[in-house]
Amino acid sequence: MTVNGTEPVSDSHLVDAGERDAHFLRRSFAVARRSLAHGNHPFGAILVDADGRVLVEAENGYMPERDATAHAERLVATQACRSIAPHIRATATLYTSAEPCAMCAGAIYWAGIGRVVYGLSERRLRDFTGNHPDNPTLDLPCREVFASGQRATEIVGPMLEDDAAALHVGVWDK
Repeated sequence: MTVNGTEPVSDSHLVDAGERDAHFLRRSFAVARRSLAHGNHPFGAILVDADGRVLVEAENGYMPERDATAHAERLVATQACRSIAPHIRATATLYTSAEPCAMCAGAIYWAGIGRVVYGLSERRLRDFTGNHPDNPTLDLPCREVFASGQRATEIVGPMLEDDAAALHVGVWDK
């Protein structure tokens, strides 16, 4: 997990929200690929402030302890609570390679992160994982979890879903 806050967006051509979202979502895919290379499941998440600085990033943390709660999004939410002021979290965006599960959506909500952009939908992820014991995927969209809260959380996704899905090809067959 990384906490830095010193990486502003240097690509001046990222002028609209869609380009910015695609840029940072692809960065979450790179974190997911790194997670897989480190022996974990292919999930990655990054938290970006309103000025385009990456504040926190995390790979999936399942291994080596087999911690089923160490999802990348939950790890980012926990680190954000520990190191980032609430007013900054409220205007930050969490970019994640896959839709936050119910647990992660709850952690994001409680951390007060204002916006989420995700790649692969939970439903499509379930098509890959089936009933794999390492990832008994819930069919509960994060929008439903966030809608049950008392404050708004903006959700964008699925986005670049085919690119996000490519991270999982063959992974859950093992």
